Amino acid sequence: MQSKKWWGFIKDPVFGYIHFTPEEKNVIDTKTFQRLIRIRQLAGAEYVYPGANHTRFEHSIGVMHIAGELAKNLECMTVDEINEIRLAGLLHDIGHGAFSHIFETVLHKFFKINHEDMTRKLIREGELKDIIKDAGYSPEKISRLAIGQLNERRKEYLDQILRSTVDADKMDYIVRDSYHTGAGYSADVWRMIYTMEVANNQLSISSTAIYTLEAFLLARVESFKSIYFHKTARAAQIMIGKALVKAYEDTPFFSPNNLEEYIELSDYTVWPILKNSKSAAKIIDDLEHRRLLKSVYENIVITKEELMSRIFTKDHVKTTIEREIAVDAGVSEDEVLIDSPLVPSVPYSSSAKDERFDVHIFDKKTNNLLESSGEASKIIEAMKGYLNILRVYTTAENRDKVRKAALKILSSEPYELKIAT
Repeated sequence: MQSKKWWGFIKDPVFGYIHFTPEEKNVIDTKTFQRLIRIRQLAGAEYVYPGANHTRFEHSIGVMHIAGELAKNLECMTVDEINEIRLAGLLHDIGHGAFSHIFETVLHKFFKINHEDMTRKLIREGELKDIIKDAGYSPEKISRLAIGQLNERRKEYLDQILRSTVDADKMDYIVRDSYHTGAGYSADVWRMIYTMEVANNQLSISSTAIYTLEAFLLARVESFKSIYFHKTARAAQIMIGKALVKAYEDTPFFSPNNLEEYIELSDYTVWPILKNSKSAAKIIDDLEHRRLLKSVYENIVITKEELMSRIFTKDHVKTTIEREIAVDAGVSEDEVLIDSPLVPSVPYSSSAKDERFDVHIFDKKTNNLLESSGEASKIIEAMKGYLNILRVYTTAENRDKVRKAALKILSSEPYELKIAT
């Protein structure tokens, strides 16, 4: 079901030929979208997986394709809604800065915003606004749908196509990132899509595909541990993030209110800024010589409680622990770094805002939603919780001293007691 003729197609290494309309081509051809060619999907992961040099551009094309195929499979969707979902999927990551999620460090520290805020801003205020209007759609609506915050009553499924436990974004990146890294995690995306329906206004998956859903969620957990939070990849990402902050403190090199400045940011343009920054140059030199930070302590905590996830993402808590470890080890505070996920919950959180989603499963025999996923799968029910990885990093020279101090400090006191309420 497609209201407009295809303009052409793109050969995608993961999903094959992906068609796009003239209106979508107009979006793809903008400078705002073309910059995604120069922003890596998994910046830092190339230090572990040499093939992980794919970009936000191809991921965004993939999300458009998956979102459209999923929407077309839902009987309640109108042609206009399908086209809007495709457009929103295409633009869902348009707000990312250089080095993808690593740039969130700068956005949050200096402006208290994230890439989703920039996504909305670029769609509503930038060059995309008129192109979307000319295509017959509302930039405001597309900007909210792109980040899964349309919040249309009795149509919750519209947001869930792009933002939920099993959404088009995850269906693409789990398969795509596994392909490019060689990690080999498999997920039968098409079986899930073809067994999805809308039940009680919720995007739901049939109980007949429960094993496929289990495999998908397990693949996400394994990808998180071995790709997104690999200790060496994270070392590189931490260093890039630290360099970004230092360079911006030296000389602010963009403003989120200046969209022309923002869309100039890419991995290509920001790396020279970091190299030429007096404060960041040493970090970049270390990266270019592969003198990476070393992980000296790791603790994996799986909990049903949100409290532990809040602990791991509190900056002042991490700063306090870093200071104590540094003092005990007799090293500079700058040489001890606590790392924990920006997205704390796996597999049920989709953003740093820690919004939890359940998996909606309907019984094919009765066409009713199950009250809980536990009725269909003990595996899924068991995975409902927070998987947090806490690490301590330091330089190679201080490895032994900081390891001993970290073991001493982190095993001596429950740090949940240090959180200010």
